[in-house]
Amino acid sequence: MEGLFQPWHLLVIALVAILVFGPKKLPELGSGLAKGIRSFKDGIKSVEDEVKTAASSEPNQPK
Repeated sequence: MEGLFQPWHLLVIALVAILVFGPKKLPELGSGLAKGIRSFKDGIKSVEDEVKTAASSEPNQPK
């Protein structure tokens, strides 16, 4: 097995998506997916920022 996503695999996935959702619904689904991914990345970034802020505000304790 050379790789997970070969060009034929992506073509089959695209054809199945068109058959299931129809060509009119695909742009709407794509934009919804993009918004979800963007929201997930923003959430991860905000958690990372909170952790960095909490770590920098803690006083240094001697070992």
